[in-house]
Amino acid sequence: MIVATALRKSFVNAEGQPVVAVNGVSLEVGRGEIVGLLGPNGAGKSTTMRMLATLIAPDAGTARVAGHDVVLDPAAVRRGIGYLSASTGLFGRLTPREVLVYIATLQGCTDAAERAEALLDRFDIRRFSTVPCDRLSTGMKQKVSIARAVVHDPEVLIFDEPTSGLDVLVAQDLFSFLEDARARGRCILYSTHIMGEAERLCDRVVVIHGGVVLATGTVAELRAQTGRDRFEDVFVQLVRGDPA
Repeated sequence: MIVATALRKSFVNAEGQPVVAVNGVSLEVGRGEIVGLLGPNGAGKSTTMRMLATLIAPDAGTARVAGHDVVLDPAAVRRGIGYLSASTGLFGRLTPREVLVYIATLQGCTDAAERAEALLDRFDIRRFSTVPCDRLSTGMKQKVSIARAVVHDPEVLIFDEPTSGLDVLVAQDLFSFLEDARARGRCILYSTHIMGEAERLCDRVVVIHGGVVLATGTVAELRAQTGRDRFEDVFVQLVRGDPA
């Protein structure tokens, strides 16, 4: 459902110099699979996800998401994905219920109201469902943003640090939702800085640093590769190359 090959993206910094953010990243995520995209700040994770979500075009390389080329048919890609970023915005004057109904309607759902009501309960939003979004706390907004990303039940989910601002209980609800989505055959690319989340959720992980893929495999495979037990130590070993 996600196949990316040799993606590359550069930007121009404040001094007018080109900076390579993503340099030949290749990865795959299949149906019924959660793949974690792990890396330190500035590694290229968000830029990779933004290319896959068609928010920015790659300078080179190819990617197909939900069966469509991200450059040749971006509209079809957008219809088939649910994308959540750290900067996903809400409509401040609308209530959570209104946001969900609006987004579901834009996605062509004929049962928009019913979908919205189901997610109000699934993510414990109902108690503040009539409050304008600009009056919600950070955690409340994040729950609405997650619900907004999945209200049309897309085949592919691209989630960039979705637990940001969530408390432990709400995060557990999200994990349960993602595990259910995997069981229903959804394809999920999941970025996080929290190694425990990757251990719990991910069938495989892709470690990226400096815009380059350093390693790909299951948690067990990467433990064996590095000789480390704690996954946090595995990650540090892969990124820094610290001696055992």
